[in-house]
Amino acid sequence: MRILVVLPTRLGDAVLAGGALALLQDRYPEARFTLVANRLTAPLYGAMPRLDRIRLLEPTPSRRQILTLWLRAAATSWSLVVDLRPTLFTSLLVKRKRLAAQTPDPAFHPVVAFADLLGLPPPERLPLWLAEAHRKAATRLLPTDSLSNGGGSLPLLAVGPAGEDEAAIWPVERFAEAALALTSPGGPLPDARIAVVAEKHERVLANPLLARLPRERRLDWVGRAPLPVLAAALRHCGLYLGTASGLLHLAAAAGCPTLALLSPAGASSETSGVAPWGPETAELRAAKGETLADLDVGAVTGAATQLLNGLQDLRQA
Repeated sequence: MRILVVLPTRLGDAVLAGGALALLQDRYPEARFTLVANRLTAPLYGAMPRLDRIRLLEPTPSRRQILTLWLRAAATSWSLVVDLRPTLFTSLLVKRKRLAAQTPDPAFHPVVAFADLLGLPPPERLPLWLAEAHRKAATRLLPTDSLSNGGGSLPLLAVGPAGEDEAAIWPVERFAEAALALTSPGGPLPDARIAVVAEKHERVLANPLLARLPRERRLDWVGRAPLPVLAAALRHCGLYLGTASGLLHLAAAAGCPTLALLSPAGASSETSGVAPWGPETAELRAAKGETLADLDVGAVTGAATQLLNGLQDLRQA
């Protein structure tokens, strides 16, 4: 059995689509998979079991790229085509069955929508397929004293200051204030190192935050590693604090306790932000009629502390 899956183009959506891939792998244990992804997201799936190949299709492909992809895909008779993008070329392939995502409905979380498309219940958590090489490479991002730490969460706080758009950005000075409060002697992550996480093109937002953090405790993870390596490093963090972005969903999928700072519920899907998915996540939204910039530092640190305390209670139960 051969299954073709066309993945979404945006990083966050591609991470969330991992839930659908996991459901397909469980539903069809003998199937072989071919994925269609772009250059940004493709590395996330390189270690996926039963993967034959990944075909590249950029967010705004040329006609020649689409034709080339169709010619390569048309050489196979597919048992199932799942188009989460969706694209026209998949409708022209030889296949027994095609499932294509519809226009996103903001009333449904993408993980739920993808699972509904397959006729299956959504997964409890999202998968990340990491190779041993990714885990080894991640150690280069981690401070030596964190690697030598014993059991339990390592003393690391990850902060993602960049958002999907201007409406999804929390002021940098408040990120710094919250990070210092959370890592203070009386905070839930006392004396933790603070890793600033962003994509390479987002450095203009990351640098002002780095400048506000103590030199001896800050870590610059801005565009420093491929996405699977960054995900492996995030698994060592005690908390990820960030706004709506692809890296927020990557942190949650990595199993890092994640607090999302989001615009008010009910705003347009482009500005409200999608909550992270998983049992170790929480969201804090601005009140209706306010913007993300109105979120108070005390409310953020309180929500983060509540999340971490709740997870600690579950571990001890």
